[in-house]
Amino acid sequence: MKIMKKLFVLLFAIIVPLSLAACDTGTTATGEESSDYSTDYADVFSMLEDTVSKASQPEVTQSESGSQSANPADQMTIGQRNALESAKSYLSFSEFSYTGLIEQLEYEKYSHEDAVYAADHCGADWNEQALKSAKSYLEYSAFSYTGLIEQLEYEGFTNDQATYGVDNSGANWNEQAAKSAKSYLEYSSFSREGLIEQLEYEGFTHEQAVYGVQQNGY
Repeated sequence: MKIMKKLFVLLFAIIVPLSLAACDTGTTATGEESSDYSTDYADVFSMLEDTVSKASQPEVTQSESGSQSANPADQMTIGQRNALESAKSYLSFSEFSYTGLIEQLEYEKYSHEDAVYAADHCGADWNEQALKSAKSYLEYSAFSYTGLIEQLEYEGFTNDQATYGVDNSGANWNEQAAKSAKSYLEYSSFSREGLIEQLEYEGFTHEQAVYGVQQNGY
């Protein structure tokens, strides 16, 4: 509306001076000057017509432009979308490393490219996944510090991720050694020194191994 008002003002400002000039000059017997002013009016109206046409086009604001941008979800292929949904579903009830999740999706017959896309976009914190996995292992088995790191690396976590998980698992390694010693003694016979060596082989320090053996009557 403001643009149209400005155009009418512009039209008035141009036509009035031209009309006054035409009255002052008059026309010749041959009508040449009248033809020149006729041409001037035609040019003015042509210019105004172009201006009005451009002004009547709606402006696209920044917010409207942003709303017209492509939705990332719309850019996914069907395979990528389904792989991503599967990845999030798996992560909702179990722990996975980055490579472990890709392998699981490939096992479900997703292509390698779709599985990688899903792992890249599932929003998982791989350090937290390593921590959850470490706690899960400790719930049903005994591990030494280094043994648990190796187990997490076997599951596909990087050394940094595995170390983070083990460091923050809250495990008492002396108690883990005692549990491990008890587990060995439940299905086999060991001498004191033999059991200490077995625990050290599993990654417990000598002090942790001795503690574990002592807690089991040796």
